[in-house]
Amino acid sequence: MPGYRTILYDVADHVATITLNRPQQRNAQSTELLHELDAAIMAAGADPGVRVIVLAGAGDHFSAGHDLGTAEEQAYRAANPMEPGIRGFYDRTWQLYVDMHLRWRNVGTPMIAAVQGYCIFGGWMVASTADVVFAAEGAMFLGSLFQYFSIPWDVHPRRAKEILFQGRFVDAGQAKELGLVNRVVPRKFLMQAVADYAADVAANDPQQMRMVKRAVNAAQDTMGFTAAVSGAHSHYMLTWATEKDPGFALAAPDGKRRPMVQVALDRYYRDLAGPPPEPEERHGAEGPG
Repeated sequence: MPGYRTILYDVADHVATITLNRPQQRNAQSTELLHELDAAIMAAGADPGVRVIVLAGAGDHFSAGHDLGTAEEQAYRAANPMEPGIRGFYDRTWQLYVDMHLRWRNVGTPMIAAVQGYCIFGGWMVASTADVVFAAEGAMFLGSLFQYFSIPWDVHPRRAKEILFQGRFVDAGQAKELGLVNRVVPRKFLMQAVADYAADVAANDPQQMRMVKRAVNAAQDTMGFTAAVSGAHSHYMLTWATEKDPGFALAAPDGKRRPMVQVALDRYYRDLAGPPPEPEERHGAEGPG
């Protein structure tokens, strides 16, 4: 395997474990991380010795979202510039957040996500490409009209609207109730629970598991999943562009958090009847610094 800088890759007992490995940045998804994640998932899917893929996050959080400007991300973008303007932004977001995520969703190998802590915007996107999601108690999910918009398929459309209209976090128990999460376990047992389930799946015939996955995905696609996700990218582009309008109702984004992430944080801490703690430093993720 190539030498990865932002993820960890390990194969044991027919299970490939891919770990987002930027814990100091709460696993903010830099462009480099997304390319490495894509390479690792595709490599695992092509490896006949791998029967199950596990997606995990190092440290306290699965992922606080996309990297909006850490030093590493700025350096990567300077070395790999995109075309200026809307064309470049459209191509970049389509490649990273639609093409890649659909590839991950459609990889033939069963994939399990192990989620702890924050799972915000891009974190939700990555987790939702998995076939099965285990969450630790205390995990916090935050969705949006983002680029890989699978939410109407992850949860009932009326519940999706209720949550997205407010812009609020969903805790692990609610996520299980909504159908986004399969199982909720204590944090200290999360990886063991995932490992036990992965071992059960890996004991089955891999060709049959591939056919099961493809049949279920095909049923979703017959109902319009891929077409809906592809079309939603255009709606995302419009919401992103209108954040810069003079009439935008929320505080202007400062590059450290997306505006609806701030809304969700303010609501969360208000409901706790306490002020939000100010982080010592911001890391440029969509979520908390």
